[in-house]
Amino acid sequence: MSLNIPGLFVVVLFYILVLGTGVWAAQKSRRAERKSQGDGIEVTLLGGRDISLVVGVFTMTATWVGGGFILGVAEAVYNPTMGLIWALMPVQYSVSFVIGGLFFAKPMRERNYITMMDPFQIKYGKVLSGALVLPALLVDVLWVACTLVGLGVTMSVILDFPYTYSTLISAAVAIIYTLLGGLYSVAYTDVIQLSLVVISLWLCVPFLLLNPTSTDISQTAFNHTYQGPWIGTLESDQVWRWIDDFLMLGLGSVAFQCFHQRTLSSSSTRNAQFTCFAAAILITILGIPSVLVGAVAASTDWNITVYGSPSPYERGDESFVLPLTLQHLTPHYISILGIGAVAAAVMSSTDSGLLSATSVFSSNIYKNILRKQASDREMQWVIRVSVVVVGLAGTGTAFCTNSTLMLWLFGADISYTLIFPHLVCVLFFKVSNGYGASMGYLVGLTIRILVGERDAGLPIVLPLPGYTLEDGVYVQQSPYRTICMLTTLMAILFFSFLTSFMFNHGLLPEKWDVFKVKCNTSTSLTDRATENAKEESGNNTVSDNNKLEDVSQPMLETGI
Repeated sequence: MSLNIPGLFVVVLFYILVLGTGVWAAQKSRRAERKSQGDGIEVTLLGGRDISLVVGVFTMTATWVGGGFILGVAEAVYNPTMGLIWALMPVQYSVSFVIGGLFFAKPMRERNYITMMDPFQIKYGKVLSGALVLPALLVDVLWVACTLVGLGVTMSVILDFPYTYSTLISAAVAIIYTLLGGLYSVAYTDVIQLSLVVISLWLCVPFLLLNPTSTDISQTAFNHTYQGPWIGTLESDQVWRWIDDFLMLGLGSVAFQCFHQRTLSSSSTRNAQFTCFAAAILITILGIPSVLVGAVAASTDWNITVYGSPSPYERGDESFVLPLTLQHLTPHYISILGIGAVAAAVMSSTDSGLLSATSVFSSNIYKNILRKQASDREMQWVIRVSVVVVGLAGTGTAFCTNSTLMLWLFGADISYTLIFPHLVCVLFFKVSNGYGASMGYLVGLTIRILVGERDAGLPIVLPLPGYTLEDGVYVQQSPYRTICMLTTLMAILFFSFLTSFMFNHGLLPEKWDVFKVKCNTSTSLTDRATENAKEESGNNTVSDNNKLEDVSQPMLETGI
C-alpha cells in the first residue's frame, strides 16, 4: 500500500484550519488579558472565566470525545471477550457529568478556584498538596498519550503514514496552538473539532451498515456468527468487575482536572452546571457511531475483504479495528472522512490534557510553592515551557503501547482510586485534615499496588475474595478498584478524626501539630486564611494577596 495522498491532503487542511482557529483565539486571549484587572494566569488557564454556555458545552464534550473514546469504544465492542456490555464508556461519562453538575460544579465555581488542587492547598498546606498533585499530573500525561495513540494508529492504517511521524506532527500542532492562546485557543478549536467529529462519524455509519461483506448487526448481536455476539456476555463471576469498571469511569472522571477546568472557566455557576448536563446528553449520542463500527466489524467475514483471514482479533489487531473497518468496508473518500473525525477528536483531547497538567503545575507547584513572588510575565513563560514538557512526556508515552483502551483505563484507575476520595473529603467533610490525607494517600497507594494489575504487569500480592486463575495469571474478581477507593476514603476520615480528637483533648502535645489541627477548631477558617495571607505578604505582590482572598473566602462560608 502506497501513501494515501488525498487523505493526507485532507488531514493537512484540517490542521491548517485548527491552527488558524487557534491563532484567532490567541488574539482574543490577548485582548481579554489587556482588559482584565487581575493577573494574566486566569485569562490563560481559565479564559478569564468568560466562556459562554455554548462554547462550554462544546469544549466539555470535545475533551472527552477523543481518540481514546472513539477507538476505545469500537475496540471494546468488537473484542469477543468484552462486547457492548463492557463498552459503556459513553453512559459512564454521561453519569459522571451529571454527578459533577449536581455536586461538584457549584462549590468549585462559587469559590473561584483556578485548579482542582486549590482546595487541597488551602486546607492541607502546600507541601502535602504538592504530593497530591503528582497523580493528577500522571493522569494528564496518560490522557495525552492515549489520544495521540488513537490518531497515530488510524493514520498509519488508512493513510499508510508512519505512526511515528503522525504522532509527532499531531503533538506539535496541539502544542503550538495551546501555547498561542491557552484555554481560549483550546475552547474555540474544540468547537471546530467537535463539529467535524459529529459530521464525519455519522456520515460513515450508513456506508458501514450497508456494506455487502457484513451480516445484519441485529442478527449477530446475540448469535455466534463470525465470532461471539457483539453485545457481549456478563457471567455471574464477572458482575463485581463490571460494577467496578462502571464506577471507576462514572465517578473517577469527576476527579479529572480537565473536567473542573471547564466548569471553573464558565461565566457563571449556573452555566457551569448546565454545561455538565448538556454534555452528558451529547457524549451519549456521540458514542453511538463507535459502537456501530465495533458491531459491524464483529459482523464481517474478513476473509472476503482485502484484509483477508485471519480476522483482526486473531491477528492481535483489535486496537486498530476502527481504522481497519473504515478502510476495508467503506468507500475510499468515506474512510478519509473517518480520518478527519479521529484527527479532530484527538486534537480536542490532546490540547485539554496539555493545558490541564500545565494548570496544575504552574499554579499549584511553581506559583504557590517554588516561586511565590513570580510575576505574570514569568508565569506566562512557565506555562509555555510546561505545555511543551507535558507534550513531550505524553508523546514519549504514546510510543510505549498501541492500545488506547489500556492507557484510557490506567488514567481513570489513578483518578478513581487516589484523587476522587481526596476530592470528596476536602470538599464535603469538615473533619478531614492533613494527617488523614497523608495516611489516606499512603494506605490507598499501598493497597492499590498490592492488589495488582494484570495489564500493568503488577502481580497480586494481596488476593481478595474470589480471585481466580485465568490463562496462567491470577485475576481479581472482586471490585478491587472500588475497594481501594473506599479504603482511601475511610483512612482519610478515620485518621483525620483520630488526630483531631487526640490533639484537641491533649493526648498529643501541641508542638507536634504540624497541620494545626487544634488551631483549626479553635480558630475560624477566615482567621486562618488571613494569617496565611499576612505570612506570605512579604513575598507576594498585592495582586497575589487579592487572589488568595478571592479563593479562600467563599470556601469559608460553607464551613469546610
